[in-house]
Amino acid sequence: MNYLAIDTSGKSLTVIIKKGDNEFVFHDDKCAFRHSVELMPRVEALAKEAEFDFKNADFFACVVGAGSFTGIRIGVATIKAMCFAYNKPCLSVTSFDTIAYNERGKVMAIIDAKHNGFYACGYEDKKVTFPPSYLMRDELESVISDYKILSFEEVSGFDVKVVSVASGLIKAIEQKRSEITLDLDKLEPLYVRKSQAEEGR
Repeated sequence: MNYLAIDTSGKSLTVIIKKGDNEFVFHDDKCAFRHSVELMPRVEALAKEAEFDFKNADFFACVVGAGSFTGIRIGVATIKAMCFAYNKPCLSVTSFDTIAYNERGKVMAIIDAKHNGFYACGYEDKKVTFPPSYLMRDELESVISDYKILSFEEVSGFDVKVVSVASGLIKAIEQKRSEITLDLDKLEPLYVRKSQAEEGR
């Protein structure tokens, strides 16, 4: 299986190239929302390291959210453009998948959305049992008692197991291969809540 996968949904940047049995990974925890500047140079550098020709990709994958609205749009637009340019199918993976697929059992993937709000999604053995939601702290506290809490970083006030986004992305892609599609309309941002601009209207 050969593919390129990217995650620009948060403050980090992850680029993965799978070439046969070999995995090449770039991950920067401190991209700090510079995805528009950093993404393509990192993709090109990793492809050079892997000696990977995009024409030989089986598909291209993208993390579609929840997370940074701008980052999500950058990632989706980039992968759509590459699918169109190389006539390849696409695969959507959520940021919750990249967290939850690191563990089995009953887990809640959470992302700190700041201002006491959180993105959350519950899984049991990698199947969604609590749909992607935007919750305030008290709402999240009321639903997490039965779950092991996972995130890609420490979250103040919660007993969180910090997991690897890159590892989870690879595992999620393996599990979701049946969802690979040539229909690029399926590659859409997952916006769990309105943007600040929309909320301010």
